[in-house]
Amino acid sequence: MPQTIIQARNQIQEIFQAGIIAADPAQAIRQAMSIKAGRLFIDVDSEHKTENRLQRSEPWSAVHVIAFGKAACAMTSAANEIISTTLTMDTGIIVTNYENVIQIDGFNVIGAGHPLPDNQGMIAARQIAEHAQQAQAGELVLVLISGGGSALIPYPPKGISLQDKIDTTSMLLNSGASINEMNCVRKHLSELKGGNLTKLAYPADIHALILSDVIGDDLSSIASGPTVPDDTTFDDAVRILQSRNLWQQLPDTICSHLLAGRNGNIDETPKPGNPIFDRSSYCLIGSNGRSVSAMQRIAQQAGFDTVLYDTTLCGEAREEAVKLCTYAAQKLTTISTPTALVAGGETTVKIVGKGLGGRNQEFALAFALAANQIGLAPRWIFLSGGTDGRDGPTDAAGAIVDSDTLSKIIAAGGNAANYLDNNDSYHALKLANNLLITGATGTNVADLQVLLLFPDDDRIH
Repeated sequence: MPQTIIQARNQIQEIFQAGIIAADPAQAIRQAMSIKAGRLFIDVDSEHKTENRLQRSEPWSAVHVIAFGKAACAMTSAANEIISTTLTMDTGIIVTNYENVIQIDGFNVIGAGHPLPDNQGMIAARQIAEHAQQAQAGELVLVLISGGGSALIPYPPKGISLQDKIDTTSMLLNSGASINEMNCVRKHLSELKGGNLTKLAYPADIHALILSDVIGDDLSSIASGPTVPDDTTFDDAVRILQSRNLWQQLPDTICSHLLAGRNGNIDETPKPGNPIFDRSSYCLIGSNGRSVSAMQRIAQQAGFDTVLYDTTLCGEAREEAVKLCTYAAQKLTTISTPTALVAGGETTVKIVGKGLGGRNQEFALAFALAANQIGLAPRWIFLSGGTDGRDGPTDAAGAIVDSDTLSKIIAAGGNAANYLDNNDSYHALKLANNLLITGATGTNVADLQVLLLFPDDDRIH
């Protein structure tokens, strides 16, 4: 067991890293695809089960690869290693965030903006649409999807500018909207999302291998569901924007488009039962839940009793931090051995200040403040991090805080509560040298949290 804060920090990072490794996109692709007797076999999901999966295989004359998301390059490289040994590979389109761009021979790799879309992403989205439409019956369009896909491939309908879509996305991000709410709106402002990519590829076969960054793994929300039916409507999108008090602030083109759709003047996204999905299938190859399970295993191997706190952690980051801290304080009264609480999910932040940070940094700073108020110190260390290595518009994945965090911020001349009120968790945590810097990980399955608790006779110092 760690006895010093340095040892505890190393321990908690090893547990977090186990979650990252479990979401390794290349390994997930290798487990889902194989070549047998000169034919490609791909796993097909059956209610997200990993055991006894079915496999899909047909004598496809060509394979078209389209990949988008933060893990797009790693997924494509692994798929290319398998497919190119036997089948004809059509030059594919890969779109990822700038930090994860890796050139791959034979593929057009495009870096694009995230979390806000940019012009490069729109150019890439149009190329994806053209590429999908070129596929013929008897050919396969293999779509490799990972977290971040919604922002990376903006393709607004005619009459809506990219800036209009950027402004709308920014408003949603700052409103504290959930990922499902955001993606409902995105699907109704896109020519690719909400099943429209399958519509473009029809009558070719289409199969998606999906690395999920959405809690609960709702396929229609992951990258806004470009290959699966969409059961949300224009009316849903309007109600979400109204409930978030954004409707009056939106660009006129956005409101006009959504109202036209609600009134039936624009086609809805493809719904369940549409025949375009008869040749469409998918497989979920990685998720937040699997990463949380991997963290549990590593924590147990390190000698910690483990407690699964939550696998669907959501809500306002600072509110969830208080809830977790309160639970931990109660837990400390009963434990006799070092204990690891693990969780996964995706909280939100309502922006009211002008500072810099992300939901994981806000969660961590709020936890440190709550721990001080509740009296949790000095028997804990807490990590909250994004699996993609980037938390909000910062170079940090999140943060690791402990009982010394607040005193370090004070010693550096700061006030943690004031920083939090200004949504400036990044600069507060930087003062304490508590930022978690991992660099881009090449994957994305939302966020992970680890809290290590130590009994009275096994304190860290």
